[in-house]
Order: sequence, then C-alpha cells, then structure tokens
Amino acid sequence: MLPNYCFRCTPGLGMNKMYELLYNQPPKIMLITGCSGVSTFVAQAAKMWNLVVLAYGSSSPALSNRERFPTFFRTHPSATLHNPTRVKLFQKWGWTRIATIQQTEEVFTTTVKDLEERARKSGIEIAIRQDFLTNPAVAVRNLKKQDPRIIVGVFYENMARRVFCEVYKEKLYGKKYVWFLIGWYPDKWYLKPDPNVNCTAEQLREALEGHFTTEAMMLNQNKTVVSDAGITAQEFEDELKKRIGKAPSDTEGYPEAPLAYDAIWALAFAFNKTIPRLAAKGLKLEDFEYSKREIMEEIYNAMNSTNFLGVSGPVSFTSEGDRIAWVQIEQMVGGIYNKTGFYDYVADKLIWYNIEQWIDGQPPADRTLLEPTLRVLSVGTYIAISVFAALGILVGVGCLLFNYKHRHRRLIRMSHPDVNNITVIGCMICLFCVFLQGLDGQFIPPEVFPQMCQARLWLLSIGFLLGYGSMFSKISAVHRWTTRGKKEGELMKEWELHIVLIVILVLDLAALTVWQVLDPLYRELEDFPQEDPPDIHKDVKILPQLEHCESHHFMIWIGVVFGYKGLLLLFGLFLAYETRSIKMKQVNDSRFIGMSIYNVVVVSLITGPVTLVIRSQPDASFAFVSIAIILCSFLSMGLIFVPKIIEIIRNPRDGAENVSLTDATVVQEDEGRYNQLVTDNEDLKKAISEKEDHIRQLHKHLQDKASQYHQRSPPFAADDTPQNLLRRKTSRNFTAKMGSMTSDSSPTHYQSNGDSVFDSYSTFTTCTTAPTTIAMTHDNIKTGSATKTNLRQSLKVEDALTIGNDGNSDSAIVADLHVTPKIDRKDQKVNSLQENAIMEISL
Repeated sequence: MLPNYCFRCTPGLGMNKMYELLYNQPPKIMLITGCSGVSTFVAQAAKMWNLVVLAYGSSSPALSNRERFPTFFRTHPSATLHNPTRVKLFQKWGWTRIATIQQTEEVFTTTVKDLEERARKSGIEIAIRQDFLTNPAVAVRNLKKQDPRIIVGVFYENMARRVFCEVYKEKLYGKKYVWFLIGWYPDKWYLKPDPNVNCTAEQLREALEGHFTTEAMMLNQNKTVVSDAGITAQEFEDELKKRIGKAPSDTEGYPEAPLAYDAIWALAFAFNKTIPRLAAKGLKLEDFEYSKREIMEEIYNAMNSTNFLGVSGPVSFTSEGDRIAWVQIEQMVGGIYNKTGFYDYVADKLIWYNIEQWIDGQPPADRTLLEPTLRVLSVGTYIAISVFAALGILVGVGCLLFNYKHRHRRLIRMSHPDVNNITVIGCMICLFCVFLQGLDGQFIPPEVFPQMCQARLWLLSIGFLLGYGSMFSKISAVHRWTTRGKKEGELMKEWELHIVLIVILVLDLAALTVWQVLDPLYRELEDFPQEDPPDIHKDVKILPQLEHCESHHFMIWIGVVFGYKGLLLLFGLFLAYETRSIKMKQVNDSRFIGMSIYNVVVVSLITGPVTLVIRSQPDASFAFVSIAIILCSFLSMGLIFVPKIIEIIRNPRDGAENVSLTDATVVQEDEGRYNQLVTDNEDLKKAISEKEDHIRQLHKHLQDKASQYHQRSPPFAADDTPQNLLRRKTSRNFTAKMGSMTSDSSPTHYQSNGDSVFDSYSTFTTCTTAPTTIAMTHDNIKTGSATKTNLRQSLKVEDALTIGNDGNSDSAIVADLHVTPKIDRKDQKVNSLQENAIMEISL
C-alpha cells in the first residue's frame, strides 16, 4: 500500500503501478487495492508472485472465485451480500416481479446474475433486464416500455446521476415505482456538479425521492465501544473529518474509510500471527521472496483466521475471502437518507424500524394491477330477446294444441301432424336455447360454465335437426313420390317420413358424442386490450375478458358439424326447388314446407359464418344468433300452421273444405273465376235460345221459298239436272257461310251469317235441328281445378256451330259447341220435300 498513489479505479493504470512495485526493491510481501476493477486484475496476477492481496473497496461478486483469485481477501463485503437483503425486502412487501438496470461492468453483471439465482429460488421473477455501457438513455426508455414497478439499479456514482436524469425525463418515478440502489455513494452524491448530466440537482432529488439503498455496515453502530485498534467508531469518525477538512458528502470514498482502516489492522494482525509460525520454521518475514511460497501460505492462513473488532464492526473472512458483515437499509426521504433497518445474513434476520414512508401510505404493487372484468351480455338485450323466445315457445304450444284438437280433420290428417309436431318441438327446443345462450358469468359461476356449453351445443343441434330434419323428410318424400310415379290414390306411409329423420338424428348424435368424449368443451377467457380505470388515480388497469366455449380442436369439430349440416341444408334447398310446383293431397302442405326450408337455409347459411366472426362481441353475437333462431322458428311454424288455422276458421265443419291446403292461396281467385263462368253460361243459354227461335223462322222462310220454285221453270243445261244444280249451289253456299260462322265467336255475327245463308236466292233447303242443350252445372265446374279444357267439355251443343274465342285468355269463357248433324227421319223428310219440289218445278 503506497501513500499518495491513486489508481482512479483504472485497471490499466493499476497494473502498471503493480509492475513498478514488483520490479523495484525491496520485495513486497502483500498488496492492498481499492475498487473492484483494479482488484480483479491485480488479484488474478498476484498469485504468480505468491502475493496475498487485500482490498478495502472491492464488492464485485466475481472476486469470490477462489480458482481465479486464490490469495484474495477484502474487508468490503461482496455485493452479493446485498442480494439476500433485497430478496428479504421483496418478500416482506410481497413483490414477485422485479426489473434490473445495470452498467456493463463485471462487478455489476455478476451481482445481477447472483440476484437472479437467489430470486428464482425464492419464487421471484426478474422479468425485465436492461444494461448500458456509457449512455443510459435508451436503457431507461426501454425499461419504461415494459412497465416496471420495482427496479434494482447497479452502477457507479457518476452513472447514477446520468441514469436518474433520464428517469426524471421518462417520469419513471413516483408513487408507482420503487428503486433499489447501491448504498456506498456519498449522502449528497446527486448534488455534485456533472457536465454529463443535463438535469438540475432539484430534478434529481425529485426522481430519487423514496428510493432504498442497501450496503454493508461501514461503521460500527455502537460508536462508544472501543475497537481492538484502541479507538471507538465515533473517535475514528471525528478524526477523519478533522483530517479531510471538508464535508464528508463532498469526499469520494468517504463511506469506505472505516473499511480501509480495518484493512490495515487486519494486515497487522495477520503479520503478528505469521511471525511466530515462521520463527518455528527458522524463517522471518524479511526472508520473503516472490519464489518462496511457504511464507505466502503462512500469511494466507493468518488472514483466513482473522477475527477482531474494528471501527467498522466485527472483521472476519469466509473461505472465499469475503467479509462477513451486517447490511444496513436506508431510504431517502426529503433528500436525506434515513436508516430503516438491518439484515443479519448469518442469522437470516431482518431488523426493521417500520419508519419507511410511502406516497400512498402503502407499498406499491410490483406490476400494473389488472382488474379482470367480464364482458357480459346487456341485461336489457337479454330480456328483450328472451321475451320473444318465450312468446315463440307459447306459439309452439298453441300449434301442438291445435294439431291435437283437430287431429281428426281431413285437412290435418293429410298434412302428417306427427311430423309437424316434431317440427314444432324442434323449434321450441331452439327457442329454449336462446335463454341458455345469454347465461354468462353474470348469472352462472365459472365451474358451471362448461356444463352450460355442452347443454347449448346438444340442445341447439338436436332442436335444429328435429325442426329442419322433419321438414326435410317431408320434402324428400314428396320428391320420391313424384319421381317414382306413385298412384294417385295411394297413401304415403308415415314411417317413410320418420325413417329419414331418424337417420339424420342418429348421425348427429354420434358426431356430438364423439366430440364430447374425445375433446369436451371447457371455459376459456379471451383477453382484450387493457383499459384505463374510471378513477385515474387508481394504479390499476381494466382487463376486459370474454367467456367462450372452447375445446382443443374446436375449429375442426365446428367444421365437421357445419359441413354435414351445410350439405343437408343445400340438399333440402335443392329438393324444395325441384318440388316447388308439385301438389299432392298425400302431403297437402308441401309448398309451405318448401318455403320454410328456403327461409331456414338462407338464415342458417348467413348466421353460421357470421357468428364465428363476431363471437368476440357478446351483444352482437347473442342478438344475431337469437334473432336468427326466433325468425326461423316463427316463419316455420307460421307457414305450416297459419294456412290450416285460416282454413279451419273458414270451414269449421269437418269435411267442408273442398280445396287442397296447398292451393289455399288461390281460393279467392278460383271463386271469382267460378262466378264468372256461371254468369257466362247463363248468357250463352239465352243466346242459344234466341238462335233456336231464329232457326225456326228461317226454316219457315225456306219452306216459303221452296213453294215459289213450283211456279218457275228455269232453263237447265244438259248435265244440270235440278237435283245436281240444287245440291251444288246449296252445298257451296251453305259450307262457305257455315265456315264463316264458325270462325267468329260472337252470337251477333252468328246471326248475320245465318241470315246471309238463308237469304240467298239460289240456295234453299229445309233444315231441322235437334233441340240444342247446354249441359253445364255447378258440379261440372270444380272449384280450384277448373281449367279451359274442363270448361270446353262441360259446354256441349249438338249443332255444327262453334261459339267462342281462340281460348288464349285465362279470363275468357271458352265454349265449344259441337254440332252433330243428325241424318235421321227428320233429315229424310227434308230430302223428300226437296225432291218433290224439284219434280214439280221440272214439270
């Protein structure tokens, strides 16, 4: 130890001075060092010269390694002595999440590493680590981004000022943060002017307020006890202040002065022990040479057994050469360090004064406190939609009662009421699931939620298949009957409808069973971005969470279930489209079943994918799914039962209904057509009666014309016999006029053509027509099925006349009057009269 030498904690300079000492006489028996940086290099090299090294200001944990530093001792406790104290304080205040920031020096790197190991063994996590070499700005900035609360900082005094200048700028201090620093800085270290720090002393003091320091005891707290050196701690302190001549806070290394003083006494006590031991071997300390290991070993053994009371307290060394000492804990309050307690590492005992101060009156949390808050369904939304679901269930009950009450009516029997009942039950189960969908964490405990998930899945799936599957079985049966050409009178077997539903239901139950056994549903919480609390003064964050029914392979199972049900929906849509115009008395509501399938398919194909997208929005998801269920249920029950109810109300007597339920929507139109046909039929009867009267008049007129031929004898050609002439002209004119008559449907035109025929002078004949009849009654026109063909068949007039239009208009009345000339006795009489007239004319 050389007076007036200052290594300035520079390893290079320290090594240079060491070599000067070694290579200059006299030989040096022992070396004393200061800071850890110099001690590391000196102690590692000293073993080559068989020298013992004693340090008074080295705290690096690395120096405890006996393999690297076999001859090293120190009166300054190792920095690792702070770590048990820090861990004890962490446990005292319940902190388990710690952050560290360090200067990149071996002494601090090993300290942090030791802290991590001790913290891990105590169940404490070093969650955040930052380090820097010369500029701490980036490290402090990154530290803040990770939201630390309890921070351990290890760096030299000059870097401490720069670090807390950045801490002040980043606002990383205050009631939410607690800093732990090294305690061997001078009391007013932050007031020292530093050109590298662009913060004022007041700003640094503000940032440092409330921080804790841990440091081995440098001065015996019992200042009246006389040490083995012959002075008390108080006397030593007074003499030191007298010699430095200035405030201790302005003197660098002042806290370590008692350790340096005790280091000299430790060296002296070791030499005193060594002298008699060497004398027994015939050696003296003056005989020491760098090659004589024996003297070095005696000095090492003497140092290893050192135990005395110094001004810093009891002085002794461990097998690693470390000083055993108590650790004192201080807190800065108002810019002044106050002792708050001590920690005895050997006894693992914390002596605490309970004078620490907190801004909020209690220790802050070691992290941002998160208040998990469940995102739950709005009660108003749940109640409103539940009312509609309950109303739907009541409607379903009413439909079941309606089916039961009118089960003997033909209208109900031909609609297969058992299948319709299954549809209603399926809709009611789905509507009941609306209540289950809205039961979340505000209504049920977490342990019940998985069972609720299973209930939702099973009931909704079964309800859907009962409701849709029963309609699918009907429409598929209709399609089979129409494609296989069943007989009109053949009845549809009830089991044909049930077998399809059973197959679908069994397949679905099998899939659900496999899912529940292999990968059951459980409760999973989805976390959302943290939110600020309503009270900005609370050091908490709101963590919104949403409950989900989840399984390990949820999307795979959903894909399977949605896959086969989607195919079922599409196939049902295809069948409904194929049978859209088919009417069957065996299934008298097939058209409405098809319409229900359209609605279910469209709503389901939209609801399924959209639900997966909006499942993180409880209100939207619940409302969308519930409205889809309610809409499908109401539409299905309405389309199936409302037409039946209307028909029963209109025809309360059993058997009074004459129209098929499928065509109930066109009953009013058919009644209008029927009434129009009856009116037109009466008009035709009147017109034909008038024509019959006119024909009788023409018949009389022909007879008068025939009598006139008896009085005339027109010249004839050789081949123009009276018979041939009369027949050709009569046939030609009559045929032409009759053709003209048949081309017009108007009774007026009929009359004008008839007059033209019979007014022709060259044409005469006698014509007898059978009485025309019109066979058209109420029974011939069947309401709901009367067509133009039926109408043509129902109106018959036995004359060679056709009255009507071309038959292209649906609203027109078409009447084909089929005229059949009868060559009976009356016709023979007419021919006889014609021949007699011709004979008379020829005579």
